Amino acid sequence: MNPSTNRIDATFARLKSEGRSAMIAYITGGDPTLEATADIAIAMELAGVDILELGIPFSDPLADGATIQAAASRAIEAGASVAGILELIRTIRRRSEIPIVLFAYLNPVYIYGFDQFQQDAVHAGADGLLLLDLPPQEASRNSELSTAHGLKPIRLIAPTTPPERLKEITDAAEGFIYYVSREGVTGEQTSLSTDIASRVNAIKALTNVPVAVGFGISNPEQAATVAGLADGVVVGSAIVRKIGEIGDAPDLPAKIADFVRPIATSVHATKSK
Repeated sequence: MNPSTNRIDATFARLKSEGRSAMIAYITGGDPTLEATADIAIAMELAGVDILELGIPFSDPLADGATIQAAASRAIEAGASVAGILELIRTIRRRSEIPIVLFAYLNPVYIYGFDQFQQDAVHAGADGLLLLDLPPQEASRNSELSTAHGLKPIRLIAPTTPPERLKEITDAAEGFIYYVSREGVTGEQTSLSTDIASRVNAIKALTNVPVAVGFGISNPEQAATVAGLADGVVVGSAIVRKIGEIGDAPDLPAKIADFVRPIATSVHATKSK
């Protein structure tokens, strides 16, 4: 790959040419250990995951439900830190070129040093950054927060985002836009929101940046439905729950791959619009 081409952009371009949506998987870095996280990431890529979302564990993850809160606690107890997550990315990069998006809250990143964090993340091999509690308008008011050093700034749009703010957010987005399909915190759901299609279409009318949909998607059937509507399907809590159930067993990566594979297959088998 051309070093000037971001891995996220290259992946979405390839999948678009194939008429397919991206299978995007979220896991919490360091759960159950940093070493296991690297093995899980590689196993998921082999099972069909196109983009990895890697969460930096934080003690007060306000946007996350009980499943990911528990994963963050397990990771912190196991010794995960911001520096440890960056080293984890270096470990993954020795084995894989899968695009990596860091999901983080502002507090631990700012304590590390925001500018230094972004430089170190790029050098480690990260491709994008989503700060869950940093609104785009706040970033634009502070040069330190708005300088990405090569990390694609991934933006969130929620069902409650007013129309007048959509353009502001889409104008600031790169890599892909993460459409949160439900109000509230992360977690598995038994059914999908009924307005995903209309909301995704409204976002796409404002931007050429790919739109991925997440929050609550947990099985192949739900994933296939979303894959037909959006450029990417994000599965997080269902995978994180499985990791918590299995724990630090030797066959953990293989079992997570077995869980992810049918979801990824259904995403890739569905033609995207």
